[in-house]
Order: sequence, then structure tokens, then C-alpha cells
Amino acid sequence: MNSANNDAVAEAPDPANYEDPVVWSIGIYTGETLKGLQPAPAASNPVLSAQDVTDVRSSFVADPFMINDGDRWHLFFEVWNLDAHKGDIGWAVSNDGLAWDYRRIVLTEPFHLSYPYVFREQGEYYMIPESYQANAVRVYRGDPFPEKWSLVEPILEGELLDSSIFAFEGKWWLLTCPMASDDDVLELFYADAVLGPWRRHPASPVIKGNDQIARPGGRVVMGDSGRPVRFTQACYPAYGMHIRGFEITALNTSSYEEREIQQAPILLGGNQYWNRSGMHHVDPHRVNGKWLACVDGWRIEERPQVEKQAR
Repeated sequence: MNSANNDAVAEAPDPANYEDPVVWSIGIYTGETLKGLQPAPAASNPVLSAQDVTDVRSSFVADPFMINDGDRWHLFFEVWNLDAHKGDIGWAVSNDGLAWDYRRIVLTEPFHLSYPYVFREQGEYYMIPESYQANAVRVYRGDPFPEKWSLVEPILEGELLDSSIFAFEGKWWLLTCPMASDDDVLELFYADAVLGPWRRHPASPVIKGNDQIARPGGRVVMGDSGRPVRFTQACYPAYGMHIRGFEITALNTSSYEEREIQQAPILLGGNQYWNRSGMHHVDPHRVNGKWLACVDGWRIEERPQVEKQAR
């Protein structure tokens, strides 16, 4: 999540600035299809909240990404550090992907971190967190995974938000949203390897002037058709309203095309107390022929009236 948008309740993730703070939490969804994701019946949603964080004072957790190492699931996510007034990256573990135990902060920098996009390539675990305050997209390696992360190198310059990397047909692709765009531009880059060199796609920006479908909202996955599916967060009429999905129907070094997998959002807030105001992130994984996904959602945490009067 972008901590720079701190001037309105719906846009800002920093609860300290509001009379009624925004609270983000993490849940688990399942479904037969990406269009049919629903709260997992066996999960006690939210599976992680700020109250589970034990090593720093936190007001919310968000932007979850998970990965399985063959023995158990690992979840990485933004932890809003109240004392440092920025995001750090937290870590939790699970044997089944449904019940999670918080462990600790595993990555912190002098600048804000969020959106810890974790993936594996050639036996190594990598993470590309949002690091726009460092004016770069930075790649970290598990050193060792999952408890320590070391910077490998920056791969792109600029204030770029929610960078989402994926491999397809022999190349690596990266979708990202420039901070200066007000969440309505989606840029595309490609490379032969994770560390680049990265080149801007000739069709980029592939989305321009649309804050409903531009900013990335989770992991790019291979859908039922074998084509990549990207997820996008709607940032209007407020930040983090819902999630839409788009199948990328043409992707090579000269062209890009996509189509929406359904006309309505695939994830909406309002179903439960913890996500009643909106949802803006999904990371789905195929498990035994079904989808298992970590998601986040938000609500306005209304303070008791007597506390409001005392402030």
C-alpha cells in the first residue's frame, strides 16, 4: 500500500491521521475458479490483524503474498509500524494455508516498504517489495529464506507502485503503476532474466487515464486458459474499493492485449465486518485443483464517542 496518500480517510492507510481510522486485515479465500473466490469456510477470517503483530506497535496489516516451500506456507505482508510511521515486511507461517501464526518482521528499511511480491526462480526465493521512497524497484533474495532478506540490486528507477513480476513464454514481465499518475496508469516492462536488463514495452503504458483498472492488485497467475491473469484494484471513488481480473490475451515484445474475465468485480467488501468497506489485493495459488488465495480488506474503526470527545 502507498503510504503517501495520507490526506483522506478512504485513501490513506495511516490510522493516526483520522478521527475514525482505516484498519486493514488479511483473510483467506477459496474457489473453484478465479471468478468464484469466497471466504474459506475452514479459515477464521481475518486470519491476521494488527493484534497478531508482537514485535512492533502496529495499526494494520495488508498486501499479503504467500508461497509454499514444500513443507509449509509462508506469508509476507506489510505491517504498518506506528513508531517508525512506515511499512515493514512481516512474516507468518501455516501448515495448511488456513490458520496462520505470526512470527516477526523480516525486512525493514529506513524508507516505507509494502506489497512484498515473493516468488521462486532457479531454486532461489526473491522478493520485490514496493519501495517507491527509494526511487527504485528493488530485488531482495532470501538469505536465508524465509527469515532474512538481502538486497540484490535495483532493477528499475522511479517512484513505482505495486510492481508485479511474472514469467511467460521465455521472458519476464513486470507491471507497475507510476506514483505520479494518481493510480490511473499501468506501465509494462520486459527482460530475459529477473535482474534484467529491463526494457519498457513499446505499447506501454498499456492502461492510461483509468483509475478503475490500472494499479496492480496482487500476483499475476496463469488462469484456466493457460494465459496470464492480472488483478487490479479500483481506486475510485476511493482507494481500495474492489478487485477486478483481466486475462492477458496477447503478450510479446511488440504487443499487449487483455480482456476482463467478468464484467463485475471478483472481490468486493461488505461481506464481513473486517472487510466491509473494501478489498484491494489477492494472491491466488492452485492447490489440489482449486484456488487458495490470501486477500486483504478494510473497515473504518469507529472510536467510542467518549474517546473522540477527549481528543
